[in-house]
Amino acid sequence: MQPPASEADRRELTLSHEVVDLLEHRHLLGRTLDNTISSQAFVSYLDRLDASKLFLLASDREKLAAYRDKIDDELHSGNLELAHAGQSVLLARVAVVEKVVAEVLAAPMNHDDEEFVELDSKKVEPATTEAQLAERWRQRLELEVMQRVAAMERVLAGAGSNAGSASKAEIPATREAREEKVRASLAKSYAAQFERLKARGALDAAADLVNAVCQTFDPHTDYLPPAEKANFDIAITGSLEGIGAALRVHDDLIEVSELVPGGAAARQGKLGQGDLILAIQQEGSDDWVDVMNMRLDDVVALIRGPKGTVVRLHVRKPDGREDQIEITRDVIVIEATYARGALLQPKAGPTFGYIYLPGFYGDATSTRTASKDVGRLLAAMNAKKVAGVVLDLRGNGGGLLQDSVALAGELIDQGPIVQVRNHDDRIQVLSDPQPGVELTAPLVILVDQFSASASEILAGAMQDYHRAVIVGTGPTHGKGTVQAMIKLDRDSAKPVIGVVKLTIEQFFRVSGSSTQRDGVTPDITLPNPDSYIKSGERDLEHAIPWTKIDPAPHEDWPAKWDRSALVAKSGKRVAKSPVFAKITALEDVMAKRSTETRIPLARSEWEARAKREKDEVAKIGLDLDKLPAMFTVTGIDEATPIDDRMKKWRASIAHDPWLAESIAVLGDMLGK
Repeated sequence: MQPPASEADRRELTLSHEVVDLLEHRHLLGRTLDNTISSQAFVSYLDRLDASKLFLLASDREKLAAYRDKIDDELHSGNLELAHAGQSVLLARVAVVEKVVAEVLAAPMNHDDEEFVELDSKKVEPATTEAQLAERWRQRLELEVMQRVAAMERVLAGAGSNAGSASKAEIPATREAREEKVRASLAKSYAAQFERLKARGALDAAADLVNAVCQTFDPHTDYLPPAEKANFDIAITGSLEGIGAALRVHDDLIEVSELVPGGAAARQGKLGQGDLILAIQQEGSDDWVDVMNMRLDDVVALIRGPKGTVVRLHVRKPDGREDQIEITRDVIVIEATYARGALLQPKAGPTFGYIYLPGFYGDATSTRTASKDVGRLLAAMNAKKVAGVVLDLRGNGGGLLQDSVALAGELIDQGPIVQVRNHDDRIQVLSDPQPGVELTAPLVILVDQFSASASEILAGAMQDYHRAVIVGTGPTHGKGTVQAMIKLDRDSAKPVIGVVKLTIEQFFRVSGSSTQRDGVTPDITLPNPDSYIKSGERDLEHAIPWTKIDPAPHEDWPAKWDRSALVAKSGKRVAKSPVFAKITALEDVMAKRSTETRIPLARSEWEARAKREKDEVAKIGLDLDKLPAMFTVTGIDEATPIDDRMKKWRASIAHDPWLAESIAVLGDMLGK
């Protein structure tokens, strides 16, 4: 039974009733909470409790299964029995695992046994006994110790980043001593982690259950308690000193969901979208804080800090590699979030314009918006009489819908840009009412799998109008929905319940096709070294399905190129390109490696595997920075001094093979 009513319980009643009302009456899908949703939510709930299958026994899960069809009833009544039963079972197992981990890390380890550990929790069943659970932890800990000792040895050999020690002098001389140091550090980290797991917040149990239900509606509908709402605000405004990365919970770990353009992490260049943060180390400390199963706001608190201080992150890359990344905290460099442009001059042929747009920024009170900044760049390029323009939306996660519409209006004469349908099936058409265009020259829009939301609206509209040729490494992200932040507190000055981020609308292209799930498919597709990263909307559980509505009447751009001819010419160039051949080879290696989740625990086999992986990449020999410059890059206004960051940016785009192919496509569009 549920515990006696407390302040937290009274909030749970309000929370439950508000969430039910929002999901059933204001969510885009407008589904009724019933046994079907309850059963789906139960699966999500178990994943929220123990996605890694390192805590709950099969019998624990069976015990909780009695609530499988009752979650809808609990939310309707406000009596969240499963939330408290699940928390009670989890905390009991945490106490058991805590002792196991301490015992395993207290003794030397045998790294000679011929055995393997499976790291993909979806490929293993829940442990049936405490002995089996303890064995699972022993294997995980042995692997972790071996990895960290190897990292120390790379530092000693001068071939690796700092492995948790301030200097080489602090790394012990013998392997046995290095392992002892690592075991002691891990024991301290895990002890702190278990204490945090046991010290749950008053609304945490309810939040786990409520969010399991929210996630059955769609991946972007979330309940955010007050602390998480504060973190969300900081992530989207960039108003706090830190590393400039937005984080989210992924199973039992914390995932980097987005890098803020211009932030410290983006400038440092090693942290990437999709990286999983395993541990955090503060400047001046030898100890790593393990963050598995840690609360999101606690992880964010560890990463935040004053400008100029250093934080180290131990991360697992999407291909399974692990790395230690050192980042100096800073205030976000706002200038780097703005559009920037350059002139590109190939060895033969005319000059082309290039605009990189990292996001759609600005609001009604802003002096700068994406559409205005790009409009100014286009005007300057017109004055230079460029033969065509590449608009680069790679990594552009979206932003302001109206600004995307406004920018599209700079590129077509007049007409509809995007259609928006709400939960009542009412359709609103957002159009460009102003006659005239800022650019008449041929246009290529460059996208990738991380181009999302507002950037997909722009790319989709330009494709539907035949205004631009879309070049990219595959379909864009596929986020075709709109969310609203809905407060649950009557007194917003003293929030005690939080907010719900609710999906309320869906985007549709001029053609009537949704950008949801499918995204925008490029006209010309190029090799993609990141194809193994499953980051698209289509890869998310319970993603809202693709659908379509009637097209919006419009007049196509009078294009003078033939799409099929452009595709054929590009295909021939790519097939002959040594650089793209290497990119394709790397794509194959990374795709294969991402499926190899069964790891040897015998040190000799593990080291041999690591060497094979390193040699595979080295054999391909792809280093984009060492490629010869493919064109000359100059500023639009060379009278304006540029800083080192802009110099590095210009140097990097000169070696970009995807941009070089986009320029070649522009040449084809001109008939060159």
